[in-house]
Formats: sequence, C-alpha cells, structure tokens
Amino acid sequence: MGAGRVFAYGAAAGLLGDLLFGDPRRGHPVAAFGRTAGTVERLLWRDHRGWGALHTAVCAGGAVTLGATAQRLVRPSTAASVALTATATWAVVGGTSLAREAGAIGRALEAGDVEAARARLPHLCGRDPQSLDADGIARAVVESVAENTSDAVVGALVWGAVGGVPGLLGFRAVNTLDAMVGHKSARYRRYGWASARLDDVAGWPGARLTAVLAAVAGGDGRGAVRTWRADAAKHPSPNAGPVEASFAGALGVRLGGTLSYGGRIEHRPVLNREGRAVEVRDIYRAVRLSRRVGWLALGVGAAGSLLLASLSGRTS
Repeated sequence: MGAGRVFAYGAAAGLLGDLLFGDPRRGHPVAAFGRTAGTVERLLWRDHRGWGALHTAVCAGGAVTLGATAQRLVRPSTAASVALTATATWAVVGGTSLAREAGAIGRALEAGDVEAARARLPHLCGRDPQSLDADGIARAVVESVAENTSDAVVGALVWGAVGGVPGLLGFRAVNTLDAMVGHKSARYRRYGWASARLDDVAGWPGARLTAVLAAVAGGDGRGAVRTWRADAAKHPSPNAGPVEASFAGALGVRLGGTLSYGGRIEHRPVLNREGRAVEVRDIYRAVRLSRRVGWLALGVGAAGSLLLASLSGRTS
C-alpha cells in the first residue's frame, strides 16, 4: 500500500478514535512533550532570540525525528504503518476535547451559572475570565472554537498529508511550543520569538483551508467569504484572522472587540460588524461547524496525500 493510502486510512481511523474516545485524562503524549519542552527550557533559557531558536529546534526537531524514525521502522508492514498513522493522528488532534470544553461552558451559561463558566474558560483559552460577562464568555468560546479548529485539527491533517507521521508530530510540537513560550510576556518576548514565528509559518496553510471549509460547511458561505476578505487582515494574528472572520460570517455573528489577556487589555477590530451579538446557542453552532470542517479537512488531506504520492511515483 502506498504512502497516500496509508495516510488516508490511518488519519481516518485516528480522527474516528478522537471522536469516540477524546483525549485521555492522564498520560497524553502532548502533555509528555510539554513536560520535556519545559525541561529543555529550564536548561537553555536566556533572554535572547538565539537561545529561543535553539530551544525550538531541539524540541520541534526532536518530534520530527521521532516520527521519522518510527515511520521508517514500521514501513515494511502496511498494517503497522496504518496503525502508527492512526495513533499519531489521534495523539495530535483535539476536536473532541475542544467540543467537550465548549459544551461544558455552554451548559453552565444556559443554567445561569456564570461563575462556573468563568472557572471552565481557562481550559479553552487564555482570556481573563473575571473580566467577562455571560455574553463575553460566549463570544470568547466561539472565537476559541474557530481558532482551535485550525490549530487542533485542520493544521495537523494538512501537515500529515504532506509529511506523514513526522508532519503530524512536528506540527503539534510547533503549535505546543507557541502556546508555551510564544506569547509576548517579559520572559518570552525574545526567547519565544522563534517559536511564535515558526507557528505562524506552520499554521498558514491550515488556517486558509479552515477558512475555506467554514465557508463551504457553514450556513452562509457568501457571508463567510465576504467577512474573510473584508476583516481578516485587521486581526493581529495572520492565521487566526481568516479563521475567525470566516466563522463569524458563516455563523452570522460579530466577533472580536475588547478583550483581556493576563491583565493586558487589547482592543481588536470587530469581525463581521453587520452580524448580531454572540448568544449561548452559537457555541453549539460553532462546535457543529468545527466538526464538519474537521471531516472535510480529512477528505481534502487524504485526496492531497494520494495526489502527492501519485505525482511522486510518476517522477520516480
């Protein structure tokens, strides 16, 4: 069986495994990577871009090397290759956990328990929950569902289609490093620069595919494309902008505006100003859209992997 079919079957099995089982409560491979990256940081940290770049190279390069080694070892066996791809896909995607966390916050808001929703919000995003009312929490959840559809599902499938298991593990490593050290705090402004920039590059194709698929799978495709074109570039993130704008247009809601991170107030442009304010029910609509986008991304990734394998075979 060729590499294209191995990825197609393995990624489908891994995505189905995530749907059925979600993330384990303990011993998740991404958490283990995070602990390892934290250890490397303690050894290497200096307030310098060069040391941060070394940290990124060691951690992300180690994940890619591990994936490449494992893929090479199982290559003689088709069944083992599919199983490895399925396991790697399950390990790096997080669509079910994303849906569960969003749903838990939605149910708390429906019950009128804003404090419970605030307590749960840090599981999903880095906003300051105490600064948000019920409507602000709902908006934060929809924005996080949109952004994490790209980061936790589509981006991984894109790089898996291109690079197999090394691509899957490498993308998740880069994305995890950005979450750990890529933010603009005093400690990481220089040290995390390389991780943040690499995450921007790695996330670029997945973010654009997510925006396209949200327009295809959402309730208002024209609105999604219109908002993407009009508002995405206003967002401070080159990758979150297209995704959040497309989701906003597809769902017919307004996203963006004033928010707080770690006590720092940010005034972000409004996305889809013509849309209505986010309501609690939009959390569930965003989750359903995220699910549809994830499965469509699997189809696109599988088709792309088969095409790349075919082109590679013709060239050789």
